[in-house]
Amino acid sequence: QLQASGGGLVQAGGSLRLSCAASGRTFSTYAMGWFRQTPGKEREFVATIRWSDGNTHYADSVKGRFTISRDNAKNTVYLQMNSLKPEDTALYYCATAMRLRSLVLIQDYDYWGQGTLVTVSS
Repeated sequence: QLQASGGGLVQAGGSLRLSCAASGRTFSTYAMGWFRQTPGKEREFVATIRWSDGNTHYADSVKGRFTISRDNAKNTVYLQMNSLKPEDTALYYCATAMRLRSLVLIQDYDYWGQGTLVTVSS
């Protein structure tokens, strides 16, 4: 089970930190990721982190502005979002992957949390 939190309303240029706490079969997690979705569009990859060594990968649109991190002891993944833009407005979802895959596709992930809404005003 995944519980995402931290969304809210922020002005352009501001920052937010999203959290996603995992419970249940966390011992077999291979990676955790963040995706986002806006109305009428497909859910898109944002960032992912490999649980064993913290290796990360980002979408080009957020590279240099967003940072994904994890706390193994708390089974929690974070998404620090800086220099936010209005186009970052979306429902953000966290997800876990239980085995090695590309980790940038929706089908690579096995479990999903509920979304947390991020709204960036101009």
